[in-house]
Amino acid sequence: MSSHRSIRRVLRKVAAPAVGAALAVGLSVTIATPAAASGSYSGRAYVYGSGTVSDDFDDEGVVNVTTHRNSNVACLWQTILWANGYLPSSGIDGIFGDQSDAATRNFQRDRGLVADGSAGRNSWTKAGDRISQQDNQNGWLYVVFDGVTGARSAYSSHDFVLQRSPDGNYRFYGPSTSGPYWAHYNTRTC
Repeated sequence: MSSHRSIRRVLRKVAAPAVGAALAVGLSVTIATPAAASGSYSGRAYVYGSGTVSDDFDDEGVVNVTTHRNSNVACLWQTILWANGYLPSSGIDGIFGDQSDAATRNFQRDRGLVADGSAGRNSWTKAGDRISQQDNQNGWLYVVFDGVTGARSAYSSHDFVLQRSPDGNYRFYGPSTSGPYWAHYNTRTC
């Protein structure tokens, strides 16, 4: 019987520091900030929306030559530039380089924004003015981006389709109807 008591005392002595260490580690993990890689103002890793689609792009994050340069969000932004007549379809590769920077500056300038070449909240909000919900199938919202028409576009106008999942995450189809690609800040598959 005494051996059981001594084993319990040893276990308590060993367990107390282990539990304390686990709590300390747990607290540091709990208070750690989420990875900054998602980049959206909502803190999500995907282009995200809820409620009506008209304001879904209003809190999207930055994409430019240094932030989320190689990503599906860069590819989505390039597709938006293409649909607005600022980028040829051959410029859609998910790598935000000099051509995307120049096209973004032109997009911004034409909309009265600061032409800094960085697609941030204001640029996404202006782009979102051209999206509208077309259909709801089993919780999936089918959204159309209304591309420009007429002589304004040197690359001919195209609308393109986006889908918002029941979870609110967006995916999109490229101009050659390739895809769908999840509009993710941290991966590039387009």
